[in-house]
Amino acid sequence: MNTSQTRRHFLRSASALIALPALESLGFRRFASAAAAGAGTPPKRLIFLGFGWGITTESWFPDIKTPGAGYELPAGLVPLARHKADFSVVQGLCNKYSNEGHWGSTMWLTGANRFAEPGQNFHNSISADQVAAAKLGLETRFSSLQLNGSESAESSGHGPGLSMAWDISGKPVGGLKGPVEAFHRLFAKDNTPIEQQKAMLAQKRSVLDTVLGNAKALQRNLGKTDKAKLDEYFQGIRDIEIRLSKDEKWIGVPRPDAPIPEPQPGLAGREEIAIMYDIMLAAMQTDSTRVMTYRQPVSTLMTSIGIKVAPHDMSHYHSTLGEKLDASQRRDLAQSELLAGFIDKLKATKEADGSRLFDHVALAYGSNIRTEHNLDNCPTLLTGGGAGIKLGHNIVAPKDTPLCNAWLTLLHGIGVPAERHGDSSGLLKELTA
Repeated sequence: MNTSQTRRHFLRSASALIALPALESLGFRRFASAAAAGAGTPPKRLIFLGFGWGITTESWFPDIKTPGAGYELPAGLVPLARHKADFSVVQGLCNKYSNEGHWGSTMWLTGANRFAEPGQNFHNSISADQVAAAKLGLETRFSSLQLNGSESAESSGHGPGLSMAWDISGKPVGGLKGPVEAFHRLFAKDNTPIEQQKAMLAQKRSVLDTVLGNAKALQRNLGKTDKAKLDEYFQGIRDIEIRLSKDEKWIGVPRPDAPIPEPQPGLAGREEIAIMYDIMLAAMQTDSTRVMTYRQPVSTLMTSIGIKVAPHDMSHYHSTLGEKLDASQRRDLAQSELLAGFIDKLKATKEADGSRLFDHVALAYGSNIRTEHNLDNCPTLLTGGGAGIKLGHNIVAPKDTPLCNAWLTLLHGIGVPAERHGDSSGLLKELTA
């Protein structure tokens, strides 16, 4: 890899233009930490909370005939009433390439066309959280955190066992399964001697250099198709290089003390989500990361509140109504209650300058699926003051407005000026304050 760089580096994809981190291996010096920078301004954070199986259309969305701040809160969002002035519901958004009702959140944050690569039936691109992580993650131990529920993606309605987060090559970014694993990742102490840590990283770099050299030698004798495949391989090597540089930066820096107790193993459903929200809050309090996704469980949530209807059957409530409709509406209320509690804590947590953590967070809550197999009008609720968007409104965008317009607007609001994202057609002007 060329270390005699004289200009800022960028990675391009079909969906975004993002800056590479200022890596020492690319000739950059170590940068100061956010605290050492001394400006005193709290950092921006970006959070995506995704859930499967959609919502109850008739009782989750506000009336489209009453846009603006004077709308009546629908039944499914009533638990959020105390925060009504601090969130907006956005209607009319969708991913135009989404055409598979069982793929859940796979394309939720990417807006990708899975048939974009000729001869392949699956293609994805970078997710909005990873675009943000390339900038917001420069000064934190973890560029981003991907949090998953303890149940499988399929039982949560999130898709074929993949991820909400996707890297610049369109490959899934692995997540942490459940609260205990997430807690240990953030706060477990590493007692490995520093010299041993350095030796282990040096060994990884040696292997990486050898592999890179062999790949470059091979490249000279390949045809066009194989070179394209090798380019993808090189991107994977660059991703490893970024992670190694991040690990080197944090050698000898102990993990922070946890501001919350270690969660008990075996938590599920409502308790699991509540504890995971606390862990996310702790991650922000300790500035361990500024970008997070959380793939929320649904099946265990329903079980924990006494619902016996299967989640897939629940999402098809239109056919029989009755207990399926009741299950769907009770699910909405439970999720809204949990979200309201999380917002309570974001507002109650103070930054070093005395401002609220809430004022520096951009939070998106929703799903790629509206209900059943319907992929139009993706349920979207946006809150937090971090992106400077319009809050307290029922925002009705033109039908089939790209969901990625909302993601692009959030990215710009937190200081990540991507040129575009996914199938975006521009910023969502209805969101600008």
